[in-house]
Amino acid sequence: MVAVLRTAGEGVSFDCSLGWVEELIREGSAGELKDDDPGPSSVRIRVEPTRAAFDVRGWKRLSRGAWVRAEEIVVENACSSGFDLRLRCSLAGADFTYRWRPPARDRSASWVLRSRFLLLARAVLMQYPALWWAGTRGRAPLHASAWTQGGSAPLVTAQSGIGRSTLLLKELELGASATGDNLAVGDGARLWGLVEPTRVEGGSGRRMTHGRREVLIAGSRVEAVDPDAVVVVERGQADPLLRPCSPQRAEVALVTSTYMAGELRRYWPFAATLTAGTGIGPAHPPVGEVASTFASGRPTFLLALGEERGVCLSELLGTLEVAA
Repeated sequence: MVAVLRTAGEGVSFDCSLGWVEELIREGSAGELKDDDPGPSSVRIRVEPTRAAFDVRGWKRLSRGAWVRAEEIVVENACSSGFDLRLRCSLAGADFTYRWRPPARDRSASWVLRSRFLLLARAVLMQYPALWWAGTRGRAPLHASAWTQGGSAPLVTAQSGIGRSTLLLKELELGASATGDNLAVGDGARLWGLVEPTRVEGGSGRRMTHGRREVLIAGSRVEAVDPDAVVVVERGQADPLLRPCSPQRAEVALVTSTYMAGELRRYWPFAATLTAGTGIGPAHPPVGEVASTFASGRPTFLLALGEERGVCLSELLGTLEVAA
């Protein structure tokens, strides 16, 4: 398989020699993988069929399970995924090479805890490399999404399990276009979506963690959105209520949601290890700075969700605009 995925503002190419990993990548691309995409790739992923260890003789040990040489790094069992990786960086981009070499314990867990393994493998093979390279361009990972609908383009954030995915699906039913579901990268002016299947209660696709199933939003996805508002979603006790909130509250919500997101729990050490080994990219992504720029440069709102399903955020935003 040789194909390209546009995600997190990057072109990510895949050259995979293992059939089961190719299936994993295709499923994780949510219908966005292009086998005939001629566009440039800044991140190149190669999955080799060998189970031999990378030769690190003469390399400097960086930490337990990591070795460096010049601007190259080898990491054993990255994020406990079972994949060893080798990274080489150049002006043309980042080249990641993976080999499936799991310890016996992790090999067993990959079958017993199948849903968790699939999410972790997608993260290590597809998502984290794109997020890390986007960081070299000054973009920060965010637990947020954005969509365009009815003349509005909100950036929406919420803690996991609050109902943001359900809110997004309602907008898509009404014709919205979205960057994605859970994760994105931003620079304070634009938000680029990270491609992945949407996971919601009542979905029809693969069963995943927390009783959710996957659904695709292919055809409704846009690569990036320039948000015109920031909306923080929380749980309320009564009917849905949208009201203005302070930029500080929106900034704090965006930052805390990002650091609390389970999808990014293993990303921070992954990114730090690659930066320590290559000297490329920020030591820490500018999450706070980017969140502050988003929140201070546009209207900010708090949406308190009640028990009612089918709330339409774009209609609520339109009502506020009419009242103003």
